Amino acid sequence: PTLRRLSHYLLAHYQKGSRPVRDWRTTTNVAIDLMVYAILSVDEKNQVLTTYIWYRQHWTDEFLKWDPARFDNLTQISLPVESIWVPDILINEFVDVGKSPHVPYVYVSHHGEVQNLKPIQVMTACSLDIYSFPFDVQNCSLTFTSWLHHIRDINLSLWRQPELVKFDRSVFMNQGEWELLYVLSRFQEFSVKSSDSYAEMKFYVVIRRRPLFYTVSLLLPSIFLMVMDIVGFYLPPHSGERVSFKITLLLGYSVFLIIVSDTLPATAVGTPLIGIYFVVCMALLVISLAETILIVRLVHKQDLQPHVPEWVKHLLLERATILLCVRDRKKFSQSRTQSLEISRQVENNDSTAKLTPYGCEDPRECGAVGGTRSTLAFAGRTEGLAALQEVLRETTAIRQLLEKREEFRDVAREWLQVGYVLDVLLFRVYLAAVLAYSITLGTLWSVWRDA
Repeated sequence: PTLRRLSHYLLAHYQKGSRPVRDWRTTTNVAIDLMVYAILSVDEKNQVLTTYIWYRQHWTDEFLKWDPARFDNLTQISLPVESIWVPDILINEFVDVGKSPHVPYVYVSHHGEVQNLKPIQVMTACSLDIYSFPFDVQNCSLTFTSWLHHIRDINLSLWRQPELVKFDRSVFMNQGEWELLYVLSRFQEFSVKSSDSYAEMKFYVVIRRRPLFYTVSLLLPSIFLMVMDIVGFYLPPHSGERVSFKITLLLGYSVFLIIVSDTLPATAVGTPLIGIYFVVCMALLVISLAETILIVRLVHKQDLQPHVPEWVKHLLLERATILLCVRDRKKFSQSRTQSLEISRQVENNDSTAKLTPYGCEDPRECGAVGGTRSTLAFAGRTEGLAALQEVLRETTAIRQLLEKREEFRDVAREWLQVGYVLDVLLFRVYLAAVLAYSITLGTLWSVWRDA
């Protein structure tokens, strides 16, 4: 048969141990091509990229030529790859041997052109930058070069035009986590310590992560918890429900971080921005809880609570209400005026309560005045005066107790007003910080997403 006869003709005296050129000064030019089939995995911790590519080689073997007229016009034949010379072209970034299928044959044309087509599972080292996770774009290189032969023996070139290689997604399976953006190609010469130069063909595989899964599972729950923390400021500060609500949110966010810790990429180089985002959100929740504890401490009623200092009243009840445009600032000023009027009335009642029914300040003086009257009337009224004096003493004690209680209520009311104004002030500062932080992160991620 023609195929067997041609194969015997080509391989009978073939020497695969030497480079297939008749003149040793002739350079063997190897044209290579690459098509990305799938992105299998990206290991951020070990900085390893696993891809599946279709790799093609093309070179000319001067000892594999024949006249098609002598072999029934046969212009192409497949020969075992172990029987002919194959260039020693490897990938510099190889870190492990992948599970690549073995293709035992190559195609040879009657002009001596050899085509070696094979799929390769490539596990390569890659410098992965995860700072912008989950909107990150990775650029990993695959460098093809001859491990032994310098550029005078084996030179490399690109099989197709760079534009065709760049946007070729015809065989790419794009249903995974990563999508292929483009593949750049570049030729360069490489030398080590003034030795002979080697030819290198670099392919830059640029891929982008699909962020939808991480947006739904990581960002949205965190945003919802932060929104609930902001809504919690509308609970009354004098009730204890706000503190328990904030503590519950903080515990829930801690559990959320424990759950998502395995999802975040881990590297020894740096921390992704989303990790910093979670830490800052936790810090904001702690600050919110501390602010709530402070406000509850201010508005809590205590019998030994001191009066509000005048400078605090001036700053919060007058200046801050105007600055914050609080609608109830008139009530604050009216309550202060009412408290002053109550204190004046208390002083008037003190002076009035000390007078007896006889118009005297002391019951003894009333007794002395009554001494000018008849002795019998005075003796009859002695017991009544003692009972009246005891009643006045009890009434004075009750009045002092009520005055003290009213004073405590006024102090508590003042601290409550201060707490409300301070709560509004801190809430707006907290809200401004959260909005500024959210706008900054949103801008950064949108820029990375559209890059």
